[in-house]
Amino acid sequence: MKQLPFVYMTGLLAVLPVGAFADHAAKQMEEMLVQGQELKSTLQAEQVLTPGGVSILDSASLMERNTANLSDALRYIPGVWSMSTSGSDSIFFSSRGSNLDATNYDMNGIKLLQDGLPVTTADGNNHNRVIDPLASRYATIARGANALKYGASTLGGAIDFVTPTARNTEKNEFFVGAGSFGQQQLRLTLSSVLSESLDGLVTVEKKQRDGYRDHNESEREGVYANLGWQLSDNIESRFFFTYIANDEELAGALTEAELAADPDQAGATAESGNFQVDVDTRRFANKTTFTLSESSSIEVGVYQENQHLYHPIVDKVLVDFDGDGPDAPVEVFSLLIDTDHQDRGAMLRYKHSMGEHAILAGINWGENKVEGGNYRNDGGFRNGLTTVVDNSAESLEIFVMDRWQFSERWTLVYGVQSISTARDVRNTTVSSGALRNPSADYDSINPRAGVIYQLSDSIDVFANVSKLYEAPTNFELEDEASATSATLSPMQGQVFEVGSRGRYEFTSGGFWRWDVSLYYALIQDEILSQDDPSAPGTSLTSNVDDTIHAGIEALIDASFAVSHTARIEPLLSITFNEFSFDGDASYGDNSFPAAPSYVVHGEIVYRHDNGFYAGPTFDIVDERYADFSNSYTIDGYNLLGFRLGLNREAWQVYLDIRNITGEDYVSVHSVVDTVAANSAIFNAGEPRSAYAGFVFRF
Repeated sequence: MKQLPFVYMTGLLAVLPVGAFADHAAKQMEEMLVQGQELKSTLQAEQVLTPGGVSILDSASLMERNTANLSDALRYIPGVWSMSTSGSDSIFFSSRGSNLDATNYDMNGIKLLQDGLPVTTADGNNHNRVIDPLASRYATIARGANALKYGASTLGGAIDFVTPTARNTEKNEFFVGAGSFGQQQLRLTLSSVLSESLDGLVTVEKKQRDGYRDHNESEREGVYANLGWQLSDNIESRFFFTYIANDEELAGALTEAELAADPDQAGATAESGNFQVDVDTRRFANKTTFTLSESSSIEVGVYQENQHLYHPIVDKVLVDFDGDGPDAPVEVFSLLIDTDHQDRGAMLRYKHSMGEHAILAGINWGENKVEGGNYRNDGGFRNGLTTVVDNSAESLEIFVMDRWQFSERWTLVYGVQSISTARDVRNTTVSSGALRNPSADYDSINPRAGVIYQLSDSIDVFANVSKLYEAPTNFELEDEASATSATLSPMQGQVFEVGSRGRYEFTSGGFWRWDVSLYYALIQDEILSQDDPSAPGTSLTSNVDDTIHAGIEALIDASFAVSHTARIEPLLSITFNEFSFDGDASYGDNSFPAAPSYVVHGEIVYRHDNGFYAGPTFDIVDERYADFSNSYTIDGYNLLGFRLGLNREAWQVYLDIRNITGEDYVSVHSVVDTVAANSAIFNAGEPRSAYAGFVFRF
């Protein structure tokens, strides 16, 4: 069994005296202003009263820099490693080492929610859609078992995006943005309080991008709307509607030689196969809150989401018949996915404050169906049905949590989640009529206990121990390595976490703030996948016996007055990772691929009271492995940027310059068993670029 490296302990001691993003609710409500508005007190309470890693993403800050996708939004969230494949909506994201396998494929391990209602499917997948962060007011990122409030028990935790409403939006807003590689963004938000009982808000958007690689154009159109109805003093109901049409060409991955020759080229078959991912999404939801008394309330929510996925992803492959190198492409295997996805579900939350106890009980129920087929791919067009797909999943999560302040300085946070979930994959091969039907039920009880000790009015320390649990997704069952009807075991394990949050005031004005967590997780039967060498663009999935996920997550910021009207504000997001096998029969104690050992994102910004701000940004990323065998190392990199802007009451403008030195680097890559010379797994990172945006409020 591996021991927690000494560097983690010394790293924790090094950052504890300085700080970031957490304080007690009263002070934080004064400081977390969104253009003069305070975020809800429950938002700060959720962070302060959680004995583990929780971050808050204020969406107003995203309008001070280029935010073209979710990866841009998550830039300063410690413990989360997220990159866009080529600057578009196609991203990879991992929290605490979740999803560190065939990273171009299915995204799981993190539960995504909108207004407390799941967007992640009932089988745990985020395959088709991630949330537009600019369509939210704020987001809460609860890493690992700290996401119990949302019913999650996965390794990565949960992210809940909260929608703005006319009640908390002061003005209408028009945004226009443009920049390198043909990026153009338009957004218009209109809101109105129609009466004492009715209010409404609607956002329409259009975004397009040519991309810095060949065959990489993308276009997205969206509508985000909500209508609030105050039925009585004690009942409030809100209806939500989302429509997204997202069409994206995929440039495909490159070999090492191709990357060196021309990192901006498309993969060998991406253009001939017209690789793309086109997703049309419609979502309807409702959440109704019943205020029972000053100390208790009930929330009830329902949602229905329908998607159509059109996804040419694998073309004819190159085959070496005579041993002298790849010959002309032949139809050994190609793939075009054309499926309809239906997700529906419901949630219930009961909150009750009773003396020293704050009790939360909840239920999440979800159902997912995927119907359609896999086809041969002929230049992006269907060329004969090969597999009929009829998959389904159902999930029921029941959880209860109590925050018990049993003394003036001590708070005990404890709870339990019960999960019962089913998977049913039905893939019928058209040519033979053979049915592949991996199907299984997964059930678990997952307890959690933590404690918070208040050292002073502005400094806390905390610790928790929790069980992690995650059943396989239907995509993982489809890709199970034996290609039979065999199923996979659920991933489960234990995690221990300690940390501190706090704030230190300088007598001369200004402050340090910090939020630091150290965690250590022992995982059994982790589900991992690797690129299938016989069908590049697909994956092979299996369980591994024992793995370790450990790390330090630190968010540190400060404010130093340089005059009566100006200040310098540094910000650092620091993540140390150790993700590894633990005595595996094939890989021993090898490190996991895909995640760097350390990542630092930072900025040092000068701010004036007149709204002007400017300063450098930087990224320091360590090397990482590309394969489970640890035979190939992807170089680390250092990026330098600069951003500036002016924020006034009626308007706002920014300029965001990235990769000033023009450094070449790998952004996202697939994972294989062992990298070979012809392994096409690499995607080039964004070259030197610049983006500008203008916001007009009226």
